[in-house]
Amino acid sequence: MARKKRSFGRVRKLPSGRYQARYLGPDGIDRPAPNTFRTKADADDWLAERQGEVRNGTWRDPDAGKIPFEGYALTWVAERGLAATTDELYRRLLRIHLLPTFGGLDLDEITAPCVRAWRAERLSTTGAATTVAKAYRLLKAVLETAVDDELIRRNPCRIKGAGKEVAEERPIATVAQVDALADAMGPRWRLMVYIAAYGPARPEEQAAMRRPDVDLDSLGVWIRTAEPELTTGRRAPGATKSQAGKRFVVLPGFMAVDLQRHLDWYAEKAPDGLLFVGERGKPFRRSTFGRKWRKARALVGLPDDFRFYDLRHTGHTLSTRSGATLKDTMVRAGQSSEKAAMRYQHSDTERQKEVAKGLDARVRADRRKAKARQADSASGTQRARDA
Repeated sequence: MARKKRSFGRVRKLPSGRYQARYLGPDGIDRPAPNTFRTKADADDWLAERQGEVRNGTWRDPDAGKIPFEGYALTWVAERGLAATTDELYRRLLRIHLLPTFGGLDLDEITAPCVRAWRAERLSTTGAATTVAKAYRLLKAVLETAVDDELIRRNPCRIKGAGKEVAEERPIATVAQVDALADAMGPRWRLMVYIAAYGPARPEEQAAMRRPDVDLDSLGVWIRTAEPELTTGRRAPGATKSQAGKRFVVLPGFMAVDLQRHLDWYAEKAPDGLLFVGERGKPFRRSTFGRKWRKARALVGLPDDFRFYDLRHTGHTLSTRSGATLKDTMVRAGQSSEKAAMRYQHSDTERQKEVAKGLDARVRADRRKAKARQADSASGTQRARDA
């Protein structure tokens, strides 16, 4: 009986007694199996699998993944056109958390066990679950693009929930504490504290505010751009965090005097001058402002982990307690995505004025209560002296 001729690939027996398999790939390159086989049947099975991949169009160049992760990841970041702060974050996550482990590996050498071991080590070493979650998401995104580029067959990042951040509930300040912070920061930065709490605007949004952004008639501020400060000290003017970040924020009525005084006394005098500048007339720096903030925070008695950014959380909470709907709060904070905005009722400027009015009433009421308590305390002390 004539021996059937092999239609795909070749198998030969080596002097060692093991078998080697080879085949001609769709790219015209002769490709050997990555290892030898104990039996001829095992070699035939391997060739059958490769032939099946060629026939159904799932064949992939076995050398495609031999690309250094470091170069691929850095190119991935550079090609994304990211905002300056996001670009800085991704490069820092790569430098500190990913490249020390994966930088010397090719894409196809990064396996699921390798990823699990890396994550466990990072969690154990740093204790920074939120940062590790960010790094994991970045690694997964880079390798997902490698899958799309047909450089690897499957993404090795398959740990359920590993990229999810579980942030602790942030503290909020009372109205009295916000007032005390504004006083402690001094008249030049008083308005910034109030806009952060009752706007509530992000620090980088306030850094970009200019005179034309202030509307004294409607008592509010326009937020059109953002100007975050990078860790290098360089400012990165650009768009707001999202499209929803471009908004007009109606401020509570009690801020009218502070807003007018700030324009008269502290804002840059040029028609398009910055709203917030330092004592020397330069854009405020995070380092200098941070020192003032830490001193003010200690003076008021707030915990060390209370950040300037937490004034936004304070504003969200007070707005809600003043009758704002979830949609109202999202609009004021510039947080609503287009998808989220469709789920809630419309919140226009008139509604924002209602929210600001309610917030104004809330703050004024809390201030009256605080003064009444002080008066009662003072009168009680006097009665004790007279007794």
